[in-house]
Amino acid sequence: MAARGHVQDPNDRRLRPIYDYLDNGNNKMAIQQADKLLKKHKDLHCAKVLKAIGLQRTGKQDEAFALAQEVSVLEPTDDNSLQALTILYREMHRPELVAKLYEAAVKKVPLSEEYHSHLFMAYARVGEYKKMQQAGMALYKIVPKNPYYFWSVMSLVMQAISAEDEKLAQTMFLPLAERMVEKMVKEEKIEAEAEVQLYFMILERLGKCEEALSVIRGPLGEKLTSELQSRESKCMMLYQRLQRWPECNALAHKLLLKNPDDWQFYPSYFDSLFHLIDQSWSPPAEGDHCSEGSVHHSVAEVVRFVEERIKEEEAKEAHPLRGPYLARLELLHRLRERGSPEESLLGDPLELMVQFFGKFGEKPCCITDLILYLHLLGPEQHVQFINRLSEAVPLGKQGEDGFAFPEDTRALQRHLCVCQLSRALGLHHSLNAEGKLRLITELKAHYRHGLKFGNNALKTELQFSDMYCLMAAHVYIDLWRETGEEGAAWQALGVLLDGLSHSASNAQFKLLLLLLYCRLGAFEPVVDLYYSLDAKHVQHDTIGFLLTRYAESLGQFAAASQSCNFSLRFFHSNQKDTSEYIIQAYKYGAFEKIPEFIALRNRLNHSLHFAQVRTERMLLDLFLEADIVLSLEESVKAMSLSPEEDDIPWDSMRDNRDLTVFTSWDPKDRRLADEHRRRSLEEETVWLRIRSLTLRLVASMASLGHTCAQNAETANENGIGDKASILSSLLTQLNQTLQAAAQLVEKGVQYPFLGPPSTRLAPALSIGSCHCQAAALQLCVYLQELELLGLDESSEVQTQICNGFKSLVVQLQEILNKCRGDLLGMKDGKLKTQPSLLENLIFFVETACIVLWVASHCTKILRPLKTSLHSPTESAAATVIRLPLVICGFQELTGSLQDLISQALVHIKGQETGITALKLASLQLEEHPTEEASFMKAAMDKVQSSYLRSLQEVGDLLKKRAETIKNLKI
Repeated sequence: MAARGHVQDPNDRRLRPIYDYLDNGNNKMAIQQADKLLKKHKDLHCAKVLKAIGLQRTGKQDEAFALAQEVSVLEPTDDNSLQALTILYREMHRPELVAKLYEAAVKKVPLSEEYHSHLFMAYARVGEYKKMQQAGMALYKIVPKNPYYFWSVMSLVMQAISAEDEKLAQTMFLPLAERMVEKMVKEEKIEAEAEVQLYFMILERLGKCEEALSVIRGPLGEKLTSELQSRESKCMMLYQRLQRWPECNALAHKLLLKNPDDWQFYPSYFDSLFHLIDQSWSPPAEGDHCSEGSVHHSVAEVVRFVEERIKEEEAKEAHPLRGPYLARLELLHRLRERGSPEESLLGDPLELMVQFFGKFGEKPCCITDLILYLHLLGPEQHVQFINRLSEAVPLGKQGEDGFAFPEDTRALQRHLCVCQLSRALGLHHSLNAEGKLRLITELKAHYRHGLKFGNNALKTELQFSDMYCLMAAHVYIDLWRETGEEGAAWQALGVLLDGLSHSASNAQFKLLLLLLYCRLGAFEPVVDLYYSLDAKHVQHDTIGFLLTRYAESLGQFAAASQSCNFSLRFFHSNQKDTSEYIIQAYKYGAFEKIPEFIALRNRLNHSLHFAQVRTERMLLDLFLEADIVLSLEESVKAMSLSPEEDDIPWDSMRDNRDLTVFTSWDPKDRRLADEHRRRSLEEETVWLRIRSLTLRLVASMASLGHTCAQNAETANENGIGDKASILSSLLTQLNQTLQAAAQLVEKGVQYPFLGPPSTRLAPALSIGSCHCQAAALQLCVYLQELELLGLDESSEVQTQICNGFKSLVVQLQEILNKCRGDLLGMKDGKLKTQPSLLENLIFFVETACIVLWVASHCTKILRPLKTSLHSPTESAAATVIRLPLVICGFQELTGSLQDLISQALVHIKGQETGITALKLASLQLEEHPTEEASFMKAAMDKVQSSYLRSLQEVGDLLKKRAETIKNLKI
């Protein structure tokens, strides 16, 4: 909570109970205590602010703000009030008000270091870099400390980074910052490493690499001590930018002599070699090769250097280092890429990799090292390579089952590495179905055997043999994909659940279970799995798509809402959190981190996942609540939805998804390729555009004027003309996007199973829901024309509207027909799922909701028009006889909608009955071991429960929609 001031201050003693109540979350008591105190001490401003904090935390934002403003206008200067107001405004997400607060305080107490410092940080929270620069210099003049001076310099750098005009950054902001630092250098006032880092940053951004190099290699560079080899790394980077390849090569050579395992310098060493060869560089006749020493400018010299490092490792009695061995493979790879005959100097790749495995096979990193260089082997060498590696795996005697097992964890890791490399070379995929089943039996046997090595492991620790279990699941998935037999998917679930029972913290088990459940149409078990992953901070952006992609499309509306909220909380707190990181970076002089924090904030603000979740959350809220809890107009207003504003940053959209989160040992032709990533992003963007336009169209329809305009002039006075043009423009954009989407779907890109999940785009177009929604929203344009023309002069428009009504009913019926069939049923004694039918049912529900909103909009336009038909002298019967075509058509529409929803509810009831009656206990699981069968049965129970939950939620929503149809009367 806020600072309490000095102990002897009587006000501090009076305020302490309120602070304690607020700290303990007892906000009501805090308000009461503040009221008591204010009765006795009306001028105790801090008590008033603390009361406002209590009000804010109990949801009374307006009262809290009004109370805070009463204190703010008095421009308080006591520390307690200022701190409390700062807390309040931050909780209200109004950081700009904190700046105003301290601006006033600084005017009243101009020599206060504390208030000037708070003012600077307040500006930092809102990114007011110009004012930060001024505040930093003002603070330095009062208290001439180096950090304050460099706050001002850094603020100039931030103005350069954020400037839209790059020329302005290069000619004004950065040169000014450079001069300010040079002044301190000349006066020999540079004290801290952070100040040198900032100087380097400025020179680097100005492109003054030579000057930056002089700084790093000079006395100032000696202050760079916080990171190992900081000076050397910076020198290397500058040499590369300056294309000074001799120096780059010589420096890398020197550093690798000191530490031959430091991988960051090997790429620089090899890059510089090939640049020197391409430039036909030769050393000078006399003197040093360059300022950094001798240069290796031929392949033979570099090969000799790497071989010498390896000989040194061979001579060691202790554990050898991997760096030189990996460097040899990397050099071989690069020479082969260049088609250089000198690759023969290094030897046969197969022998080199066998040697590497012999040295490091028991290390878990061995597989990730070798997998990078498998392409050096020819296809005819694959089996030979695996056989050679197998010879280097010490196994015990064969048991009755024909398998020989490792006798310690080192041997287990070697055997596991061989299995992983076999899969990476495609040897698993080339097996027939029978061979795959034998392989699965072997993998499961090794998994079971390996569990004994983890008998004493903690619950949070992974088992040594977990990867066998994961690989067995992968082979089951191969069988499922190749044969279409769903039994393999159930067995994969069983194996993974078994693995999870022994290794409760294994994230890969959870991720693959999550994916399998979703592919089988069951979302209910996924929620707990995802939350048990305990995703942290930016992971909500990188892997959140695994959760949000399927929630709504599988009918779990409550879970979808929860999932979206979970992601949105992270994105909304990002702005506030990043501001705090920036302030801490200023306080501790970590200036080079500030642009990184800004870049992180921008990356998250422009995240594709953020835009998707925000859009889907608003659509979901409308589907669940609009015209049920609140009217559509009220729902749209509560969301602050503005149809004319597109707040999605299409041009700067960032795809932050981690598409390699699943462990995979698939060969290159089956792995995720750049083309898959590009296509996936294109597909995600098109689907987001369709959903965003649909949302804005619904908002546009809700915002249309509802009073019957007698003519165009009156309509324009009500602003209806502008709103109708926005609606028409959005419809045009939607139809154009649907055309582009159809062309995209025609390409039919198939992603790897462990790659990005497909969007809902293809099924949405296939079932016709997008076009039906667009057609429904198009009717709003015709309805506006009808409203302007009136019933007497609109026969052509009425015919268009009635034809539209009939077309909507036909399209909805077609969508519903594509939902028919058993979602979950028995086939030949085996459980069979059809998740596509469940997705189709959700499309029907979403489309029906939009059609109902359009019908509700019709009532608002047709009701006053129908009322105008009544003549005082005519009987009601006579009026009925001459009802206009559009009113008759509307009545038919509402009747048909009621019938369609009734059909859907009957279908859902039938599915619920069928799924509930499924006797999972009678499934043919006898051929599986008892323990494995029990896990498969548990998975099936979860899937059955999930389908029932989905049907219940969909049914409940449709029942509410059926009730709203009864109110659609004119």
